[in-house]
Amino acid sequence: MDNITHSIIGFGVGELVHRSLPAEVDSAAQRVRHRLLLVSCALASNFPDLDLFLTRLLPDPLGYLLNHRGHTHTALWAVPQALLLAALLWLCWPSARTLLRVSRPARLGLAWSIGLGFALHLLMDFTNSYGVHPWYPFDGRWLYGDMVFIVEPLFWVAIGVPMALIMRWRGLRIGGLVVLFGALVAFAARGYLGWTSFAVLLLIGLVCGWTQWRSGPQGRAGIMLALGVSVAFIGVQGAASHAARTQITAAVKAMNPDVQVLDVALTAFPSQPLCWSYITMEVAGAQYRMRGGVAQLADVTCPAGLSASPATVTGSVQELRALKASNCQADAWLRFGRMPLLADGMLSDYRFATTPRGNFTTLHISPTAPCPAGVPAWGYPRADLLN
Repeated sequence: MDNITHSIIGFGVGELVHRSLPAEVDSAAQRVRHRLLLVSCALASNFPDLDLFLTRLLPDPLGYLLNHRGHTHTALWAVPQALLLAALLWLCWPSARTLLRVSRPARLGLAWSIGLGFALHLLMDFTNSYGVHPWYPFDGRWLYGDMVFIVEPLFWVAIGVPMALIMRWRGLRIGGLVVLFGALVAFAARGYLGWTSFAVLLLIGLVCGWTQWRSGPQGRAGIMLALGVSVAFIGVQGAASHAARTQITAAVKAMNPDVQVLDVALTAFPSQPLCWSYITMEVAGAQYRMRGGVAQLADVTCPAGLSASPATVTGSVQELRALKASNCQADAWLRFGRMPLLADGMLSDYRFATTPRGNFTTLHISPTAPCPAGVPAWGYPRADLLN
């Protein structure tokens, strides 16, 4: 997910943890704990993305592809990261350190905020089509949720509106709501969000905000409703993703019964569970084929800004296997590529063929380039094709 979404979720969960604990002995300590739990959960919800500083350890584009969502996005490495974050907060925040020495609820809240923040980061990154491998080194396989768009405005609205209403200063409350509304308008105007979805999001924001407002200054009903709506949305998206994959696979098999469908990579449309962009990986004999399109689960109009479909392409299975065996750069790249396209001396992942800034996964293959050192041992997404 994008870091704005990670932050909003972190703030919402931190607020819920704070409001679920017994109050501190005085208002000053209560304010310190409030700030501490919100900041710690938001930081934990973003902390694994510090692996962006590791992208220079390998040449482009391998550094980004293999080190982003890398070791810091694993359950094993979440533990030392959580301890490091707790230590930094202890060392750099004197008033929080004083509170933590004397308050058991504050210590418990900090543990919950940091733990939930890291867990939610891995979970939310799993929900989209980029993938994670959370169980490395025990299992290096990439796992793809294929169910939520990487920038999903529903989380912004459902959680953001109650959180804006909680803010102490009226100017910040109004400013936050205006920015949120402007972002939705921009999404819809650029063709990324349907106007029907826009209206539904406004309704969700109104309901969650009204619920929080009615719950009172120390209430938590609106935040709980927002998080419940978010969980329900992920469930709906997961069911719709499964239905879309079944529909696409059946359509491919109906066109060519002899083809084997190895994979269907799905990208959700923002706040629209009835529209899905897809890339298929099909194998027939010594050739593989990838085709892209938009699947509709009902008679709806999908937003035009995300409806571009790449052309159908084919490749040689043997040629891809030979390249893996003979070129160490290509072998490293294939530890990321879910939809590998080999063309004109370049490897690229066809999932990203229509991104506005070009395909950031493209590797220019050089027979004389030195082998990259320190390549992570992630599983090959297309081991079924390469073996």
